Amino acid sequence: MVAKVTLQEFPPMSLAFLRFALASLFLAPFFLINTKKIRIDKKDYPKLVMVSILLITLNITFFFEGITRTTVINASVLTLIIPMLSVLLGWLFLKEKIYLVNLLGIAVGFLGAIIIIGLPEILFGDISPQVMLGNVLLILASIVWVLGAVFSRDLLKKYPSLTVIASAFMIGTVTFSLPALKEYIQNPNWTQNISMLGLLGLVYMTLLSSISAYFLFEWGLARLGVIKANLFQYIEPFMASLLAVTILGERITIPFLAGAVLITAGVYLGTLAKEAHHKAHKTHRF
Repeated sequence: MVAKVTLQEFPPMSLAFLRFALASLFLAPFFLINTKKIRIDKKDYPKLVMVSILLITLNITFFFEGITRTTVINASVLTLIIPMLSVLLGWLFLKEKIYLVNLLGIAVGFLGAIIIIGLPEILFGDISPQVMLGNVLLILASIVWVLGAVFSRDLLKKYPSLTVIASAFMIGTVTFSLPALKEYIQNPNWTQNISMLGLLGLVYMTLLSSISAYFLFEWGLARLGVIKANLFQYIEPFMASLLAVTILGERITIPFLAGAVLITAGVYLGTLAKEAHHKAHKTHRF
């Protein structure tokens, strides 16, 4: 929701550039201290750049361009496909174990995503091209995020998470610099319209969304385990939906509710049920 409000005052690529430039400056001292102990192998540079472009550049570009076209409610629920994509791509690329119930859950969840994207509106001829494009862009943001997470697995085994995330922030800053410069050349007066609310939004996205959220999740992951830590991400859509309805005046529609129910069921069957079925050995393995 903060991104939606802040993007009303900042051009999308300029906001992305400022967000990760500030985050990079904040992490720079810790990164420099860390790199004195651990050097990045030159052969890992291409993979680090690729992961950074997926996790930061493409993910944020698709997300920002998507959230400006659709609703916060849609965005919050569509991000729930990330765990399902993680299971599917982990199976395809990392040869992780997967069961029939997980594939069923992924199919159900993707059906819910298609409904939220706008399938009912397409069938009945009442479609908003802008909203549908925004929903599709949010799906693409989730896909590139999961791809980046999958390909970063080897890097995180070799280097501390601080090294990887700080490098990704800095590379993201560089990739956003030219699009941000283009936005400034096209409209140099946009900086004059920034309010205190917009500045607070930038600070929030820099310190909390970009830095604290990542390290707090790592902290919780180390103490709770993957399954319990992932449970907390399912709180976000409900909180975001509540705030979007009460503050932004967004509406919850019947197709949205149907899609949300399918995605929630799909996430459970596709991810949370995986461990239970692994222990019970009641399903087929692929």
